[in-house]
Amino acid sequence: MINITIPTPDVTITKQNSPELSNIYGFTDFHLITREKGGIFMFYNDKEEMLFVGKARKLRPRIKKHFEDTVSPIKNHRNEITKIEVCIVEDPVDREIYETYIINKYRAKYNIDKVLYN
Repeated sequence: MINITIPTPDVTITKQNSPELSNIYGFTDFHLITREKGGIFMFYNDKEEMLFVGKARKLRPRIKKHFEDTVSPIKNHRNEITKIEVCIVEDPVDREIYETYIINKYRAKYNIDKVLYN
């Protein structure tokens, strides 16, 4: 049996109510997420339910793209996201394994690819 331990998040940002600073869907702290490193990211709602898991070679641009892109799987659910967790994972194979594992272990609501459960 393979035992996978999900990394502890390196950065967690939360949605602000009525933010005074420039924001994207209520998030003002994107600057805390690395622009240069790869890893995995997880979007949660206010009930701590996992909504979406993704991976990226460059985390900040990829996460921001989910809030701007017209083809993102979460495009109709962006307002549900209240927390973003980010784990730095440089190895692309490790990112792939973590993403697939987390999607299936926590049944991420809006992931449609890599789903192995019914």
